[in-house]
Amino acid sequence: MRVLLAHNFYRSTAPSGEDTVYKEERALLERNGVEVIPYERQSDDLDAAGVLKLARSALDASWSVAAARELSGLIGRTRPDVAHFHNTFPLISPSAYGACVAAGVPVVQTLHNYRLICPGAMLYREGVPCEDCVGKSLLPALRHRCYRHSLPATASVVNMLWNNRRRGTYSSLVQRYVALTEFARERFIAGGLPSDRIEVKPNALTVSPPAGAGQGGYAVFVGRLSTEKGVHTLLEAWQALPDVRLKVAGDGPLRAELEAKASQRGLNVEFLGRLERSHVANVVGEASMAIVPSRWFEGFPMVVVEAFACGTPVVASRLGSLAEIVREGINGRLFTAGDPQALSTAVRAMFDAPDALKQMRKNAREEFEARYSAEASFQALVQIYQRASLPEQLAHAQG
Repeated sequence: MRVLLAHNFYRSTAPSGEDTVYKEERALLERNGVEVIPYERQSDDLDAAGVLKLARSALDASWSVAAARELSGLIGRTRPDVAHFHNTFPLISPSAYGACVAAGVPVVQTLHNYRLICPGAMLYREGVPCEDCVGKSLLPALRHRCYRHSLPATASVVNMLWNNRRRGTYSSLVQRYVALTEFARERFIAGGLPSDRIEVKPNALTVSPPAGAGQGGYAVFVGRLSTEKGVHTLLEAWQALPDVRLKVAGDGPLRAELEAKASQRGLNVEFLGRLERSHVANVVGEASMAIVPSRWFEGFPMVVVEAFACGTPVVASRLGSLAEIVREGINGRLFTAGDPQALSTAVRAMFDAPDALKQMRKNAREEFEARYSAEASFQALVQIYQRASLPEQLAHAQG
C-alpha cells in the first residue's frame, strides 16, 4: 500500500500534539511496510514572509492553487492508493483534496481539532466551552475575534470555511473523516459534516514506554501552561492538599505567574519545565496519578495515552472527550471542570484508597494495550484506508 501522508506543521515556538501524532503515525506505517509519500509544509516559513506574502497566504488558506499544483505533480510521480491529511491549515488548504480526487485518489482527513466547525478550532471562548458557531452562522467568531484575537486573522479562517462549505468541499471531496472520540464525532455531525463518513480512531503511542511502578508518591501535570488547560484550577486545588506533592512538567505563557503564586502560597508544587519525552515517561510512570484539569473540549490529549501506557491513572475534568476516555473508578476519576474543591477531593480519594489505586494502574495499562497500542492503531488505520473509496461516478470519471 502507498499512502500520501500530508501535514502542515505548527510553528516551532508553539509545538502541537498534532505534530507528534503525525510523526508517530508516519513511523508506524513505515515500520509496518507501508510506503509513505510525505507532503509537508512548515508554518515557520510564514515568520520570514513579508506583508504581501502574508496577505497572499491568508487568501491561499481558503484554496491554494500552488499547493494543489504541487500535490498533482507528486501524485503523478508516485501514484498513492490513498491520501491521509492531518493538518492542512494554513499552507496546504482544502485545494489539496481537490487535487487528490481529480487524480482518482481517495481522501482521509483526521480531525485533530474543531477548526472545520469553529474558526478558533477549540470550541472555547472566554474561559468556557463555546458552540455558538456549530451548525450555525460564523458571525459570532468574527464578533469575538476568535482566531488569534484578531479580526483579520479570524476573517481569513471564516472565509476559508464559508467558501469551502459553499463549494461542497467538506461534503464531496473527503471520503473518510477520522474523529478521535465519539464526543468529537457528535460535534462534527452537529456542525454539518456527513455522519456516514466520520469514523472514530483514538490517538495512540507507536512506541510504548514500560509500565511504571508508581512509587513516587506524587501527582503530575504534563502540558502547556495556559488558561484552557485548567492550571489555575490545579493550583487552587493544591491549597487543600499540603501533604501531596505535585510535579508540573511543561511550559507556557502562565508559567511565571503560576510559579510566583505557588511560592507565595507555599504550595507543595515543583515546576520541572519542558522535559524530553523519555524523561516525561519516567516522571509519569513513577507518579501515583496524572492530573488533566482542562476547561475546554480536548481532542484526545496525548498525556492521557502516555499515562495509561505507564499504568498511571488519570484524574480529569468531566468535560467532553475526557469524560469518555477516563472511566470513573476504573482507570481514574472525574471531577467538575473548574471546581478546585472537586479536584482536591478526587485526588485525596485516590491517595486514601491504595488498593483501588493499584487496581486502576493495572486497568490503565490494559486499556492502553487494547485500544491505544501500535498494533491497535495500525489495524484501525488500514481498515479506514480500505473503506475510503471515491464515489462511483468520480471513480468512473477518473478511469
